Amino acid sequence: MPSTATLHVLHQAPGRDLAAAEEAAAAFLEALGIDLDSESLRQTPRRMAHGYAELFTPRAFDLTTFPNDEDYDELVLVRNVPLRSVCEHHLLPFAGTVHIGYLPGERIIGLSKLARVAEHFACRPQVQERLTKQIAGWLDEHLHPRGVGVVIEAEHSCMTLRGVQSVGSATVTSALLGAVRDDPRSRQEFFALAGVRA
Repeated sequence: MPSTATLHVLHQAPGRDLAAAEEAAAAFLEALGIDLDSESLRQTPRRMAHGYAELFTPRAFDLTTFPNDEDYDELVLVRNVPLRSVCEHHLLPFAGTVHIGYLPGERIIGLSKLARVAEHFACRPQVQERLTKQIAGWLDEHLHPRGVGVVIEAEHSCMTLRGVQSVGSATVTSALLGAVRDDPRSRQEFFALAGVRA
């Protein structure tokens, strides 16, 4: 069995006050003219507070890596990983998929950890552009691969439910580092395997 290395436990333990969040949610709803006296709405502020706390709390995990004993030097890609976050401008959710690939160096990563890294950065108010870069940058910094590629395709409810109400529209962002950015063949292979038109 190969030896493992564990890098940086990822967790987020922000100070939070759910009682204060519940009071604020009630004040917010009442300010919008919503009557909270009905039985079905009475617990809505509590549910809102707990719901947003859940959205903003990633699960802790260890980034476990393994020696690249076989000197594998081709692209490793996990695609269509479900992703959800909250738009920091409207606090409305956006959801879609993320495709994450890397060209291994001396170590390889447990595949499920790619999804965990994406979840970690998605569990906070975000913009998709920053989220894409954070995932790629973190993997580059901690895994030291020869290259990293991240593509996010997401539908933003701040566009579909309000404002322009552009139902069915998708926003696509990418972050490419190292050889995935600089080598045209690696770049094209990444986009082809991710199923994204370059």
